Amino acid sequence: MRFSPLVERIAGEAADAWKLHSRASRAAKHDPEVILLSVGDPDLDTPKPIVDRLIESVLAGRTHYSSGLGEPDLREAVAKHYNRKGFSQVSARNVVIVPGTQNGLFAAAMCLLAQGDEIIIPEPMYVTYPGFVGATGASVVSVSLKGEDGFALHPDDIARAITPKTRAILLNSPNNPTGAVIPRETLEAVAELCQQHDLWLLSDEVYLDLYYSHQPTSALALDTMYERTVVVSSLSKSHAMTGWRLGWIIAPEALVGHLSNLLSSMMYGASMFIQDAAVAAFEVPELVETMREIYRSRREVMLERCKSMPGLTCLEPEGGMFVMLDVRKTGISATTFAERFFDTQKVSLLPADAFGPSAKGFLRLSLCVNEAKLHDVCDRLERFLESLD
Repeated sequence: MRFSPLVERIAGEAADAWKLHSRASRAAKHDPEVILLSVGDPDLDTPKPIVDRLIESVLAGRTHYSSGLGEPDLREAVAKHYNRKGFSQVSARNVVIVPGTQNGLFAAAMCLLAQGDEIIIPEPMYVTYPGFVGATGASVVSVSLKGEDGFALHPDDIARAITPKTRAILLNSPNNPTGAVIPRETLEAVAELCQQHDLWLLSDEVYLDLYYSHQPTSALALDTMYERTVVVSSLSKSHAMTGWRLGWIIAPEALVGHLSNLLSSMMYGASMFIQDAAVAAFEVPELVETMREIYRSRREVMLERCKSMPGLTCLEPEGGMFVMLDVRKTGISATTFAERFFDTQKVSLLPADAFGPSAKGFLRLSLCVNEAKLHDVCDRLERFLESLD
């Protein structure tokens, strides 16, 4: 039987990236010694006010079709969230509710990109980016960042990648997997390139509220870019709601109309009761600060413990919920390291090769377990490194 060419465009390294994680997940079901650090799924429970609101909503019969672009109360809550951040230009009319950031990126790309277009994306990049771009028929033009430079983005590299086929630039700050934050001046330089070449700026800001040193700049802060900027985010990481599948797109009103048509073809609105619970999340903003401090403490454990580990370097993330481990000095590949580490120490890490060639030799470790378990992981890392001598 024949399949659409689409199946080839959405396959590749990204589809293979989770093999070790899948094996570890199966093992964890019957072995309590297994520790999963290969996926960004927090061990924290969704805060009680959010869960309580969901229960109230279900009991109130809010289980029917919802509005296609999102329930009015939630769209207004998202807009006010951005207004509190200083982005007064955002109104409920600019908000589209979707089942998570991934869905939002896919939908935005389908409305912005076409066959033969190019979109510039710095790499390392999240493993699903090539898939949703490929689904549109467009191509990814990657801009390589260097681990020795903290995976910093340089606007000149973006400028050199622009061609007559370029349609958009996609940024992710704080970055998954590196944790690097794009400084405001760099963001402004990229914005100038977008204006010069008539490009869209697509900004994945799912980790924007999880930062450690200085607050990252949202693409919405670029006043002159409002009509060509699309921001996608969610509550998944900031509120421990990965399985709830609730996110949003902030877009110019003209694009919102096109997204409405597309989402009518994909889904008939996100669940009412989940949207009601999301409103509760925005009513308790201090929850985000609590999450941020939890991840900050976990990050400090990894940074401190890794200082004394020979052959391994832990890069200091500026945001997000991951740390990158540079294992190139061990003399074995990241994939071999991860497989042998799991086989002998029962801890799963994600080889970062699938995030792009710049991440070759790195492993992504998720800060999704408590500090005691992270100390246990570090003990196991030390034993494993000693076994390589």
